[in-house]
Amino acid sequence: MEVVISTAPDETGKLAADAISELLRRQPGAVLGVATGSSPLIIYDELGRRVAQGSLSLARAHAFMLDEYVGLPADHPQRYRNVIREQFIDKVDIDPKQVYGPDGLADDLAGACEAYERAIADTGGIDLQILGIGTDGHIAFNEPGSSLASRTRIKTLTSQTRRDNARFFGGDVDAVPLHCLTQGIGTILESRHLVLVASGRRKAEAVHQLVEGPISAMWPATALQLHPHVTVFLDTAAASRLQLASYYIETYQGKPSWQGF
Repeated sequence: MEVVISTAPDETGKLAADAISELLRRQPGAVLGVATGSSPLIIYDELGRRVAQGSLSLARAHAFMLDEYVGLPADHPQRYRNVIREQFIDKVDIDPKQVYGPDGLADDLAGACEAYERAIADTGGIDLQILGIGTDGHIAFNEPGSSLASRTRIKTLTSQTRRDNARFFGGDVDAVPLHCLTQGIGTILESRHLVLVASGRRKAEAVHQLVEGPISAMWPATALQLHPHVTVFLDTAAASRLQLASYYIETYQGKPSWQGF
């Protein structure tokens, strides 16, 4: 696991966009995993800027969403398909038909989850998965207690996650859906490169557990320690609980120029 701690406000987004740009230059038809939430926004903004200036294209890329609320109407602004359209699709040149998400309005939700897993496999798997992390250590909507081998499935959201997400629903916790469809931890771990971005002191304990804690279903993100290629981009506030922060900074400063992300 590579931990990169940035002092400049926008540097985490630029560095994560560098990793994605490197991938797309090598492999223009790469498959990306895209996440919602506040953390990835700086990545999408930077990708959009690069596409606008002509230095990057996602025209041949495919993308898969991490999760989707169950039961939100198709036109609801917080339906994750609509959020991803606004935050990611509309900023870059990817074909919207090549961006896929689990169907939270399906009559057969279990069948929709199985179909989503097949769709990922049919494209050859995800090359680079963007991740955020919840204050309780969840990744995607894999709440504490989730199986570390789980696949795409329906999950019940914790009260903490619903409170955290209420800000997107006008502060009304009751408006936040109780259920979601989410890629499982096992599904996420099959991506070839995991890129996690976190900012702010509220994420500091979860980041500490992710990087330095024991692997535990109580902190689902700790499963990323089992993956051979994980890059964690942090601002100084999110990194404030790391015991080995100075070592991570020294390691990044001494990184060979040819290594990349």
